[in-house]
Amino acid sequence: MTGRIELLEGDITALAVDAIVNAANTTLLGGGGVDGAIHRAAGPELLAAARVLAPCPPGEARVTAGFRLPARWVVHTVGPVWRGGEADEDAVLARAYRASLARAAEVDAQSVAFPCIATGAYGFPAERAARIALAVLRPATDRFERLVVVTHRPRDTDLYARLLSGARP
Repeated sequence: MTGRIELLEGDITALAVDAIVNAANTTLLGGGGVDGAIHRAAGPELLAAARVLAPCPPGEARVTAGFRLPARWVVHTVGPVWRGGEADEDAVLARAYRASLARAAEVDAQSVAFPCIATGAYGFPAERAARIALAVLRPATDRFERLVVVTHRPRDTDLYARLLSGARP
């Protein structure tokens, strides 16, 4: 099986894929950004299911049902807080993507949508994060039918489009 990486600017909570990835915090209890949007869209059952799986350290991932989402599963992962690049942030972010793929495979997801992990409130530089994400996701197209990078801002969409096409941003 050889899948592909798609790029979509929009609302990850509206995607009809097997699993969506939540850029969560360590408590898994919701928050701002994509984490809050996923919790609101999935309903209170998500909070109850996530509560028993917490804490989730940076670089790890947990999986719950999608409840009221079109996606059957939510893979919750925690990216690193950016500390200037001197605290192993790149490796932790790569582990978060790999752990998310591993949890998705465990529930036999064939299509998985990812947000831009750690680039919002956690402050990870967007281009650096995108390069790490794609370095992990590209080889995973052999395992998954469809991988989707879902951006929320036009500048992130442009960045990923350039990186996916091989052009320099």
